[in-house]
Formats: sequence, structure tokens, C-alpha cells
Amino acid sequence: MTDIWKNYAKLLLKLFEFCQKKIEKAERRVEEDEEEGTVINSSNSVISRDVKLVPDPCPASGVEAVIEDEVTMRFAAEELPAWNLLTRTNKNYQYISFRVTCIWFIGFFLRYFILFPLRVCITIFGVCWLLLFTFLVGCLPDSRFKRWLYWHGSILCFRVFACACSAVVTYHNKENRAVNGGICVANHTSPIDVVILANDNSYALVGQSHGGFLGVLQSGLGRATSHIWFERGEVRDRELVQKRLKEHVQDETKLPILIFPEGTCINNTSVMMFKKGSFEVGGTIYPVAIKYDPRFGDAFWDSSKQSYMQYLAMMLTSWALVCDVWYLPPMTRKSNESAVEFANRVKAEIAKKGGLVDLMWDGQLKRMKVKQEWIAKQQKEYSKRLKVE
Repeated sequence: MTDIWKNYAKLLLKLFEFCQKKIEKAERRVEEDEEEGTVINSSNSVISRDVKLVPDPCPASGVEAVIEDEVTMRFAAEELPAWNLLTRTNKNYQYISFRVTCIWFIGFFLRYFILFPLRVCITIFGVCWLLLFTFLVGCLPDSRFKRWLYWHGSILCFRVFACACSAVVTYHNKENRAVNGGICVANHTSPIDVVILANDNSYALVGQSHGGFLGVLQSGLGRATSHIWFERGEVRDRELVQKRLKEHVQDETKLPILIFPEGTCINNTSVMMFKKGSFEVGGTIYPVAIKYDPRFGDAFWDSSKQSYMQYLAMMLTSWALVCDVWYLPPMTRKSNESAVEFANRVKAEIAKKGGLVDLMWDGQLKRMKVKQEWIAKQQKEYSKRLKVE
């Protein structure tokens, strides 16, 4: 099945390349027509500036931040260098050529009338299998057999979900996969990240409690093994999570913990600030870098604009889900290293391996105002630039 989806992805790339050449050819034709139709009036002189003004870097950076800052652009879909034949990635509808139009209609029919119904059926089967499996496993007493059964059964469940997304995943350096008692940390793009990672290893999940469809899956998973769900705004929940994490990593019979320290979904172009809580509990950290190929479909979930069902519908009508997963060598906290420094070191390694931008900003900025300490830090940096005469 994997080979089929890989060949399918290769065919799509050839189609994208063909259509891009047609689009570029049409654009060149339009530019040539415009140049031929332009009348140049030699009597009008062009006003030019002999002296180039170089603005002060501080106001310039402020203007750049207003136009397009490096933070808020991480909370929107990544821009594509070429059209991938999805109308959601091209709002400028225009006729290019008869061949491109035919390919688009064939692709539309394939995605919505063949792949989408098939994927929905596979997803429903996967949900039913997951709920039934976790219910039966949850009835068993805690034992080595129960843990063995859950490990194999959970991977099978998530492989069904991966099949529903037409996932083509390439795993690198599998020898670095997390083991029992360890903590696996990864960059976060959407809940699909769990499917991608749990497709290759079994984890105890740590995350925010959700309602709706995700809540049903969380309650099912929670019956079978020791997952940790919490409410983000509850201080008592955070303290309880910290305590349970420490207990979990000290028990080598329990599954490795999977955590997304960013605490929110980023559009897979960068890695934002890692919360230090995951790095205070001790144990070995197993970093993982996940990089999606946006040409086949945007894996980013903008939870502020989409419900999870809307996002799921978008994923099930995309071409495919193609990504690379890198398992990095395990890392431990140094004796003279703070939790924040350790978190930044792990984040830097993930960003470097996944080809992502390493940002210091908190991903929660898309939900809240900038903290006063960050404002003070920027003011301090600005004061250093001022020259006192």
C-alpha cells in the first residue's frame, strides 16, 4: 500500500510541474502583450533620486513588523511557490489553458467523488476500531500482556487513520525512537502529528482536553492506558500534570510520553518557544522533527478559524499527506543547564534538522497579548542602539 501512495505522489508532482510550466507560459504571453501595447512617451522624464536615503534601523524594523512580522505569519497557511491545483490555495481564478482546466476538473472529481468517500469510510472504520479496541483493552488488568496488546493494537489503529489521509511518511534514523520511560518532544502543526508519530511507535499522550470528535478519541484512548489530558487555564491541572509526568518517567514499564512543547499549532515553517515544564521532570528527551510537504495539502490546523471537523474535511479532500520524520539522538539536561536553556537547545536541534526557522516567540501570542517582560526586553535592546552624545 505504501508503494502505491508513493507512486501516486510522484505522479502528482509531474502533474504540478506540467501545470506550472503552462501557467508560466501563459504569464509570459500576457507580459509580452502588455509590453507591445505600451506606448512610451519620450517627452516625459522620470523623476529619480540621486541620493539614497537609508532609514534608521529601528523605525524600519517597526514598519516591517506592521507590514509582515515574523510571528503572526506563522499562524496562517504557508504560501506555495507554485499552484497545487487546489482552489483553496489559489483565489485568483482565471483561465490558463484547456489542458490545465481538464486536469483540474479530473483532480476535483478524483478528490471529492472517489477519494473523499473512500477516506470517510476508512476514517469511520478507524474510529469504531479504536473505540472498540480501547474499550476491550481497558477491561483487562494491568499486566505485561495488556501493554503488549495495546502497543500493537494502537499502532494498527493509527495506521488506519494514516491510510485515510493517504499518508506517505518517510521515517529517518529509527534507531533513535523513544523507549519506555522517555519523553518524545516534537514540533506541532496539527493533531495529525499524533497519527504520524503513533503510526511508527506507541506513546502515552499529553495534551489539552478537547470536546467534540477529538474528545471522543481522547476518552477512548484514556480507557486503555495512562494518557494525560488537562485544561490549559487551570493552575491545579498544570501542577497535577507536572506530578504525573515525573511519576511516569520513573516507571520504565510505561510507554514513552509524547509532548508538543509549543503548546499550539504552527504552520510548519518554524519552531516557536518550547514550554519549560516538559524539560523539568528529568529523564531522557527524544527530539523529533516533522516536516510536511505543502504541495500535496496544507497540514496546518488554524484552530482560531476552523473547527476540527472542518479541518478534517479539508484534509480528506487534499491530494495526500506527505511528510518526513527525523528521530534525533536522545538528549539529557546538563548539570549546569536550566530547564529553559535545555528546552532552547532541543528546539534548535529540531529546527535545524527539519529545515525550520528557530523563533524565540511564544506560540500563545495568537491567543493573548504580548507579555510585559517581552516588551521590556525589546525596549532594552532599543536603548542599546541609542547613542548618547
